[in-house]
Amino acid sequence: MKPNPIPPKPGQESVWDYPRPPRLEDTDKSIRVIFNNVVLAETNKAKRVLETSHPPCYYIPPEDVKVEYLIPNPKKTFCEWKGYASYYDISVGDKYVNHPVWQYLEPNPSFLPIKGYYSFYANLMDACYVNDELVKPQAGNLYGGWITSDIVGPFKGEPGTRGW
Repeated sequence: MKPNPIPPKPGQESVWDYPRPPRLEDTDKSIRVIFNNVVLAETNKAKRVLETSHPPCYYIPPEDVKVEYLIPNPKKTFCEWKGYASYYDISVGDKYVNHPVWQYLEPNPSFLPIKGYYSFYANLMDACYVNDELVKPQAGNLYGGWITSDIVGPFKGEPGTRGW
């Protein structure tokens, strides 16, 4: 059963206005990812994927990610829209986390602009920011969306959303 979307206020976006299949767009918002007191990624050249019922996922260009902290992980997943994702673990000092980062090395044609870009699960990082606003992670262990005050739901991944 589809939920009742929250009407957006001026300056907000409803995830129920996002398309399916998802749309990929550039963003000049400031994106920052922190883990164990290290800024792992910082950019204003990210791309975001917008899909019905999901908060945006941000993809960061490789030149704006400290890849020396990433360790290849054998985990792979498949997205019907983007293709196969490869995963990475992160090790910074005495802190380690399994597969909090993914990228598409050979994305489907409509998502070629994110080839090699990195995306981070906000719930596995110490902090993620969009324009200096602390991100709330999308619920569930499958989704990587970032919720900010300018995005309204309800969001896929919350309890009772399995059938959406």
